[in-house]
Amino acid sequence: MTLTVVAAHQLLFPRSTLFDVAKMPLVSVLAEFLGYLVTFAFMVGVVKRHASISFWTAVRWNWPGNAGIYLLGGVALSLALQALAHFLPMPKELPIDMFFRTSIEAWVLSIFGITVAPFMEELFFRGFLYPALTRRLGMIIAIVLTSAAFGLIHAPQLGRAWSPVLVVFLVGLVLTITRALTRSVARSMLVHIGYNGMLSLLLFVASDGFRHLERLNQ
Repeated sequence: MTLTVVAAHQLLFPRSTLFDVAKMPLVSVLAEFLGYLVTFAFMVGVVKRHASISFWTAVRWNWPGNAGIYLLGGVALSLALQALAHFLPMPKELPIDMFFRTSIEAWVLSIFGITVAPFMEELFFRGFLYPALTRRLGMIIAIVLTSAAFGLIHAPQLGRAWSPVLVVFLVGLVLTITRALTRSVARSMLVHIGYNGMLSLLLFVASDGFRHLERLNQ
C-alpha cells in the first residue's frame, strides 16, 4: 500500500500530499490489486514447493457444470443478509462509502468487487488458508477461523463496527461451508460473485445507475 501511494504521489498527483493520495479510492483499489498479485505469486510458489500437482488441482478449483445455481445462491444470500442488516444497528457512514463519491469510483469498485476480489479472496481464504487450518485443527474450527479472518480483513472498510463485520463473517461462513461441502473453490467463488453482484446491483438501482450517489446516504 505504501509503495503504491508513494508511486501515485510522484507520478500522478505530485501537488497533493501523501495523506490525500492515500485516501483516494482509485489508489486504494490499485494497491489492493497489486497486493493480490503478490499474494497469488506467493501461493503459487508455496504450492510448487510442496506439491507435485498443478496449482488449480492443489487448491481444489473444480469448476462446476451448474454454475448458475451457485450464482443464484449468492444472490439469495445477499438478499437474506440485507434483510438481517435492517435489524442490526448499522452505522450511517462507513469508510467504504468513500468509494461511492463519484460515478467512476463506484463503477471501478463494483467491477473490481465482482471480478478480481471474489477470485483472489476465494483462492486465498478457501483454497489456501482453509485446507491448511483443516489439516491442523479439523474442519469445524477451520471453518470458523477462516470465516473470522475473512470478516476481520474487511473490518477497516467497515469502520470496525461489529454489526457490518458480523454480516461479512456470516458471508464468509457460508462461503467456507460451501467450499467444505463441495470441495470446490470455484463454487464458493461463484456464490461470492453472486453476493457481491447483487449488492452492486442494488446500489446501481438505488443511485439511478451511479448518477445520483447522494441518494445512498439518504
